[in-house]
Amino acid sequence: MSKIRKILRMNSQGRSTRFIAAQIESSRNTVRKYLAVLKKSGFTFEEVNNLNDKELEDLFGKTRENNQPSSRMQSMLRCFPHVDKELKKTGMNRQLLWEAYIKEFPDGYKYTQFCTYYNQWKTRVNPTMHMDHKAGDKLYVDFAGEKMNYTDKETGEVIEVEVFVAILGASQLTYVEAVMSQQKEDFIAACENTLHFIGGVPAAIVPDNLKAAVTKSSRYEPTLNETFEDFADHYGTTILPARAYRPRDKALVEGAVKIIYTKVYAPLNKHIYHSLSELNTAIRQALEVHNSQLLKGRNYSRKLQFEEIERQTLAPLPVLRYQFKKHFYARVIKNGHVNLGPDKHYYSVPYRFIGKRVKLLYSRTIVEIYSNYERIALHPR
Repeated sequence: MSKIRKILRMNSQGRSTRFIAAQIESSRNTVRKYLAVLKKSGFTFEEVNNLNDKELEDLFGKTRENNQPSSRMQSMLRCFPHVDKELKKTGMNRQLLWEAYIKEFPDGYKYTQFCTYYNQWKTRVNPTMHMDHKAGDKLYVDFAGEKMNYTDKETGEVIEVEVFVAILGASQLTYVEAVMSQQKEDFIAACENTLHFIGGVPAAIVPDNLKAAVTKSSRYEPTLNETFEDFADHYGTTILPARAYRPRDKALVEGAVKIIYTKVYAPLNKHIYHSLSELNTAIRQALEVHNSQLLKGRNYSRKLQFEEIERQTLAPLPVLRYQFKKHFYARVIKNGHVNLGPDKHYYSVPYRFIGKRVKLLYSRTIVEIYSNYERIALHPR
C-alpha cells in the first residue's frame, strides 16, 4: 500500500511514468495500471491518500491481483532451476540452454530477455552467490570459528575440538568433521577424509591462509606448506590459497560455516558425547540430513545435484591413502650413514655424500633421503 501511495504522490508532483517506475523499482506498465485506476475512480490524490490501507486495498486490490506473472513468464521461471544446474557443467552456456527453452516454448522470450530474467531470478533465489562454479573444479576448506566439545567419560573433563568444513563449489555438497587441532596433521587428515567422502578428487583445493596450508601468506604468490603440497601431489590436485583481503575467494565456505552452525551445531548441542568418534558419528548423521534437503528455490538437493553433475567430473582417488611425512635434517657421517634423530636409527646413503647435509622425509613406513632436491636413498622405516 505504501508503494501505491508513492506512485500517486509522485504523479501528483508531475513526475514521469519512467521516473516513478525507476524510483519504486517496478515496471512502467504497473505504474500506468495504478494511475488508470485512479483516473477511473474520479478521486483526487488528496482524497485517495486520506483512505486507510484497507480502503486503499479495496480500491486497488483488483489491479494488484491482475499483476500476476503471465503463463509465458511462469513457464520460463520453471525452467530456471534446471538452467542453473546445467550451467555448472563444462562446455554448457546460456545460448545452448536458451535454444533448448525456445524449442520447447516457441512463443517464449528472446535470448536477451531470457538472460535478464535469469539474472534477476538468481539474485532473488541466492543473493549472496556471485561466483559461477564449474563442476569438479574447486573444493573450499576452512575451520569454523566456533568449537565443539565432548566429555571424557572417566574424568568428566570437557574437551574442546576444532570443526573442519569443506564444500564443493558447483553442487555445494558439504563435509564436516571434528578434529583435535588445526595443526597440519589433523588438517591434512580431514582434507583426505573429505576426498574419500565425495569419492573423487577436484581440480583444486582452496584453503584459507591458515598455517597448516600456507607457510607465508601473499596476495600473489603464497608459500605453501611443504607437507600439504606433497599431499596435493599424491592426490593429483592443485592448491589455490584464497588471496589475502579477497573475501569473495572464500565466501562459499564462510557461508557454509554459517549454515552448519544452524544445521549441525544447534541439534548436536542438545546432547553430550563421550569421544571424538562418537561426536563425528552424530555430525555425519546431521550432515546427511543437510545435504539431502532441497536448496532454496530449487527442486533438488546438494546431494542430488552432486550425483547428477559433479561426481563424474572428479578425478579418481589413488589406490593408496596419503602417508603423512615429517622432515629431519642431518649430516652424513664417515661410514656413509645418516641418523634419523627421532628414531635414533641409521640409514645408508651413497658414499659420495659423506660430510654433506641432507634432508630426511619419513612417514610411518618409509624413509626418503634427499640432497639438493634429488632423492639419493629410500628405506623401509
